[in-house]
Amino acid sequence: MSAKRLAMLTLTILAGCGGERGTTLAADSLSRDLQRVPVDSSAVLNDRPADMGGAKVVQASAPAPKPVSKPKPKPQPRPAPPAPKPEAPASLLAGTTLATTIDREITSRTTKPGETVTATVASDVKDNHGRVVIPAGAKVNLTVTEIHESENKGDKTGKLTLTPNEVEFDGKTYTVTASAQALDRTLRDRKTNAGDVAKVGAGTAAGAIVGRVIGGNTKGAVIGGIIGGAIGTQRAIETQDRDVVVPANSRVELTLQGEFTR
Repeated sequence: MSAKRLAMLTLTILAGCGGERGTTLAADSLSRDLQRVPVDSSAVLNDRPADMGGAKVVQASAPAPKPVSKPKPKPQPRPAPPAPKPEAPASLLAGTTLATTIDREITSRTTKPGETVTATVASDVKDNHGRVVIPAGAKVNLTVTEIHESENKGDKTGKLTLTPNEVEFDGKTYTVTASAQALDRTLRDRKTNAGDVAKVGAGTAAGAIVGRVIGGNTKGAVIGGIIGGAIGTQRAIETQDRDVVVPANSRVELTLQGEFTR
């Protein structure tokens, strides 16, 4: 209705101002306005793309977003390995035995107490973990503490005491507390000496004196001397000195009396 009113008002103005021609133009304009289809401005538009002869319209798809790369985690430092436990020192327990060989002959005829002799370790000596503590070839220093020949037939061994005190190997010297036993020691008879002759002579003289006293004549003295000489000889044999001998390269076994640590 507002549009019609506006058209009527316009027509009246033009009629008053322009005469007949203006009236004709206004009438035509009004006629066109009246022929227009009223438009509903509140209607919802449904715009669609025109049909392209049956061809499908492919809409360009938006490019896919680029994947966002995640930052790589920084490598964590590896924990340091635990420090190894300190290894126990190589050691031998008391009671461990060492097989050795004596380097030179020991004899009570020439060797004196206080002398030092050496022995060579025959084989590796290992601890409970299998580690070599004293290698083969190591040298053991021993002191001849006591040595004396056998003075009678009842003495089967004589006297010999060897005391180990040091072990040497790899250019180092270690103190050792041990005992030693010469496994191959023997007794060797000495040659007849003045003492043995004196024993025989003393027996002969004693026998002669006894024979003279008993027999009362020279014949008894002679018989007594023979008997006395035989007794003296037997006594000389029974009391003959015999030397203690440990041959070179013979076996000497050492037994530790305390712990040995290298």
